Amino acid sequence: MADVARVAGVSHQTVSRVLNDHPNVRPTTRDRVLAAVRELGYRPNAAARTLATRRTRTLGVISYNTTLYGPASMLYGIEQAARQHEYFVTVAAVGALDRRSVLDAVDRLRDQGVEGIIVIAPQTAAVSALANAPSDVALVAVGCGTHTTLASVAVDNERGAELATSYLLDLGHRTVHHLMGPRSWLDAQERGAGWRSALEKRGAPVPAPLAGGDWTARTGFEQGRRIAADPDVTAVFCANDHMALGLLRALQQAGHRVPEDISVIGFDDIPEAEFFGPPLTTVRQDFDELGRRALRALIEIIGDPDAALPASSETPHVIIQPSLVVRASAARPRD
Repeated sequence: MADVARVAGVSHQTVSRVLNDHPNVRPTTRDRVLAAVRELGYRPNAAARTLATRRTRTLGVISYNTTLYGPASMLYGIEQAARQHEYFVTVAAVGALDRRSVLDAVDRLRDQGVEGIIVIAPQTAAVSALANAPSDVALVAVGCGTHTTLASVAVDNERGAELATSYLLDLGHRTVHHLMGPRSWLDAQERGAGWRSALEKRGAPVPAPLAGGDWTARTGFEQGRRIAADPDVTAVFCANDHMALGLLRALQQAGHRVPEDISVIGFDDIPEAEFFGPPLTTVRQDFDELGRRALRALIEIIGDPDAALPASSETPHVIIQPSLVVRASAARPRD
């Protein structure tokens, strides 16, 4: 940093202000400093900065099965938000969300000096485990449902399911069948509750949900063969888009047309959804916003003096509202 100051013809303190994006620096001075940084190939020494400030500016993320679209998108959103706030992210992936695995991951991240931890906790076991985490670590749970007592950021799954189910009822369907996700997942539980609530509010029959889904297209296909054999089914709400894809394939093989014979709606709005045959009507989750709000909640708990965020004495519970994306897989029922 002293070399940068010498080349730019400014003080060491001015270089520090420029590198920390302080507003009280003249544009011409900032340009000289940045030119010197590029000329010298200067990069801040993270280890030295940690010793000087006693802060690592590193956050931990505990994640599970990042091959699934939801957890992977949450992780990406968190990493993007952390970069914007000049935090590093270190990830601890666990093979199971049981108490021992989650708490071991918390301990590993604390040993690395993280200032706080975001836990992608979509299963009931993970939420229960976090209730036993050390009280001196800043924690925010993501994707943990909307009814937890933990500091949390979550999508309103119930509202999203109600939007999808109500849309199908508004089209004139007598009722809506539901292809569920895994019962141990909070997302699946809340989407099922929203589906049921929408039917009950409208006085529509509530058929038995099709259980046993594991979020994959394969289980959507397997359950889809049962749906295709039921002449009373005219509309199906799937707990995620991948199972909806499997359902579409099963209906096609059985000779059913979508949406002319059976309407289908998914959940997530994965990037491929608009390219399904037909393009899938689905519920969109804003994973980028979820990442931003999770990071903001954690910074508030940490009390980061550099973040310029208002401190809050209350445990943050942030709920992100989903939206319905209407495409071509749902229509009025056949006469």
